Amino acid sequence: MGRLGERHYRPAMTVHTETHDSVLVVTIDRPERRNAVDGPLATELFEAFTAFEEDVSLSVAILTGANGTFCAGADLKAISTGNGNRIDRTGPGPMGPTRLNLSKPVIAAVEGFAVAGGLELAVWCDLRVAAEDATFGVYCRRWGVPLVDGGTIRLPRLIGSSVANDMILTGRAVEGPKAAHIGLVNRLSAPGESLDDALSLAHELAAFPQRCLRSDLRSTKDQWSLSMTEALLYETLLGRETVASGETQAGAARFATGAGRHGEPAE
Repeated sequence: MGRLGERHYRPAMTVHTETHDSVLVVTIDRPERRNAVDGPLATELFEAFTAFEEDVSLSVAILTGANGTFCAGADLKAISTGNGNRIDRTGPGPMGPTRLNLSKPVIAAVEGFAVAGGLELAVWCDLRVAAEDATFGVYCRRWGVPLVDGGTIRLPRLIGSSVANDMILTGRAVEGPKAAHIGLVNRLSAPGESLDDALSLAHELAAFPQRCLRSDLRSTKDQWSLSMTEALLYETLLGRETVASGETQAGAARFATGAGRHGEPAE
């Protein structure tokens, strides 16, 4: 992967990547299908995020869509051509990366529609920055297409079962401000500015000590299958590993010299 805004295009591929220092931007670019995901595109997304996880020079990723649309979900028309999304019990998710459990944060930058499988991609991400006129919804409800990319699991964990059931069962649209109000969106942006705002947030995350940030992220992800006692112990074990790495002592030394006071960067 290249550095600082270098873009990477491969013939006939619909996922593009662009690096900004230690931040990777992954863009779905399939305007003729409103960035709907078919089988080959799902593979491209899976490979892009697998490569991100393995690249030690990258700290944060952003997932976005080109041409003012995040993702319209799975490409239902592709099923008739044999290029439909795979729904296997193991391996990549139907939309691609949705079964990956990454150690680094991923931010969704949402313009336009993030619906059906597109909503599932958005909630797979750790944070969501969305334009005020963005739209979220389980639009696949009207066609009898199930959520099979974690939507019935991640959405209730994000916004609570009652509100999630309202979205999942009715398939209703939720606009940007409402999505922020219910906790589905972390940051609201002016239309057309979600990617810029997501990049600013990504660079902010990338500037923090990474061992500690990833340890805390891992604890938030893995706690769901644990009891409270087990989760507290797991958090402690992860924290001890961070302290033992020397990163915490180095940070404390910077604090002692006055760095990072009053909310300033602790560089």
